[in-house]
Amino acid sequence: MKQSKKSAVVHHQRPAPPRQVRIIGGQWKRTPLVVIDSEGLRPTPDRVRETVFNWLTHIFDGQWAQVRCLDLFAGTGALGFEAASRGAAAVLMIEHNTPAVRQLEATKAKLDAAAVTIQRGDASTILQAMGGKASVVTENDAHKAPFDLIFLDPPYHQGWLGKTLPLCERLLSPSGLIYVEAENSLLGSDGLPAPEWLAGWQVVRSDKAGIVFYHLLQR
Repeated sequence: MKQSKKSAVVHHQRPAPPRQVRIIGGQWKRTPLVVIDSEGLRPTPDRVRETVFNWLTHIFDGQWAQVRCLDLFAGTGALGFEAASRGAAAVLMIEHNTPAVRQLEATKAKLDAAAVTIQRGDASTILQAMGGKASVVTENDAHKAPFDLIFLDPPYHQGWLGKTLPLCERLLSPSGLIYVEAENSLLGSDGLPAPEWLAGWQVVRSDKAGIVFYHLLQR
C-alpha cells in the first residue's frame, strides 16, 4: 500500500521590525525614530544623547528657546529632533541620502515639528555655500546663520571632520558649541597627538561609550 506524502508545513518568518532609537526628553519624550537600513547610517545611541543633552541643558541654562541648531549628516535626525523636542528655536537638518531624507520628512510630519527644516545635499558643499553667504535660503528665516549649536556626526574613517569642522567656524555664534562624534578621541590617545584640524578649538566636554567618542567643542 502506497503511503501518501504529508504536505510540508511552510513556516513564514515575520520580517524583523525596524531598528529604532527614542527621543530622550522634551515634548516628544519616548517617541521612537525609525532607523532605516542604509550604509553608513549610525544613529547616536540613546544613552549618549542623554549625557550630551544633559551637558547642553546645563550650558544653555535650560534656555533652549534661544538656541538655533544645524544638524549636519542628520541621518535619523536623532540629534536634531532631540533639540527640537526640548524647544530649540530652529533646527536645520542636512542629509544627502534620499531614503533617509524621506524618513526625516515623515518624522517631521508625524511630530508636526514646525521648527525643523530638512535640506537634501552634501554637507561640505552646503557648508561652503552657507559660509559664503553667511545664511541659507530656507522656508523659515529663523534658520539663518549664525548657529548656537552644530551637530557634526559624519561617517567614520572618511576624513569628514577635517573637511567640515573648519567650514563650521564661520557659521557659529561667538559662544556657540559644536558636538562631534568620532572613531577616536580628539584629545589624542595611545601616544598620538590631537589632529591638526583641531587647532583653535577647545574640548569643553568629552566621554566615550563603547566605540563612540563624543565631544563638545568651543572656539
